[in-house]
Amino acid sequence: MIVKLVEVVETKQAHSQGPSGFESTFSLREVFVNPDQVVCLREEHNTKKSLTEGKMPDLDQAQQFTRIQMNRGNSGMDIVVVGSPHTVEEKIFKTQSRLLKG
Repeated sequence: MIVKLVEVVETKQAHSQGPSGFESTFSLREVFVNPDQVVCLREEHNTKKSLTEGKMPDLDQAQQFTRIQMNRGNSGMDIVVVGSPHTVEEKIFKTQSRLLKG
């Protein structure tokens, strides 16, 4: 069973100001996750910091974010989604338990 979540997408654009020379912009998009490929869930603090600094799309300041580590064979892939680790875990794995119970 595939689970629909909302992914935070960061795009870096070059500019001449600032210490890094890059400015990040953020957008949201739907992403579909296979629960069998989820390796790890952890709270994402850097995205939360960007939200409090006003760099994110219009989201409630209390919003939390989760980094999901996905299995991709020999390598992994990380995505950041909207929601606390607990909320994301419930959404991903409660779906599986409902299927197993029939």
